[in-house]
Amino acid sequence: MSAIRQDAWSSEDDLILAEVTLRHIREGSTQLLAFEEVGEKIGRTAAACGFRWNSSVRKKYVAAIQIAKAQRQKRSHVRKPAMDVEHHMSSSIESTEESISFESIIRYLRQWKGNQSELVRQLRGLERELMDKDGELLRLREENKKLSSQVNSVQTDYRVVNDDYKALIQIMDRARKMAFLMEEDEEPKSRFKMDANGNLERIE
Repeated sequence: MSAIRQDAWSSEDDLILAEVTLRHIREGSTQLLAFEEVGEKIGRTAAACGFRWNSSVRKKYVAAIQIAKAQRQKRSHVRKPAMDVEHHMSSSIESTEESISFESIIRYLRQWKGNQSELVRQLRGLERELMDKDGELLRLREENKKLSSQVNSVQTDYRVVNDDYKALIQIMDRARKMAFLMEEDEEPKSRFKMDANGNLERIE
C-alpha cells in the first residue's frame, strides 16, 4: 500500500480528482466512492481528497458538475424504462417457466395415471391367470388321485391274477405228473428168464 502523502496538491492531482469525481456524478455514484478511488490512485486518504474537492477543486468545475448531474438524470430516465422492460421480460420468463413447469407436472401426472391404469390392468390379468392355474392345478390333483386309485386297483387285480395263474400252473403240473404215473401203472410189466447160456430172455 502506498504511503499517505503529506505534500502539496499538484495540478495533476487536482485533475485526477476532478475527472474521477465528475465520472461518479454522471454514473449516479457517490462522491465518497470517488474520493476513495482517487485516494488509491494518488496515495492520499479519502478524507483528504474530499477536503480538497470541497475547498478548492469543486469551485473550478461548477459548470462541469451541472452537466454531469444532467447526464446522470438523463441516464436514470433511460435506465428506468430499460429496467422496466427487463423486469417485464424476467416476469414473462418466470411466468413461462412456471407455465412450462406446471404443464410438465400435469403431463407427468397424466402419464403416471396411465401407467397406474396399465399396471392395474396387468394385475387383474395376472389374477385371472392365477385363478385359472389354481383351477387347473385342482383338476390335475383330482385326476392324479383318480389315476392313483386306478393304478392301485390294477395292481391288486394283477396280484390276484398272478396268484391264480401260479395256482393253475401248480395244478396243471400235478395233473401232468399224476397222468404220467397212471400211464406207467397201465403198461404191462415184462418178465425175463435166463437161458442155458446165461442170457436174459423176455417172457411174453
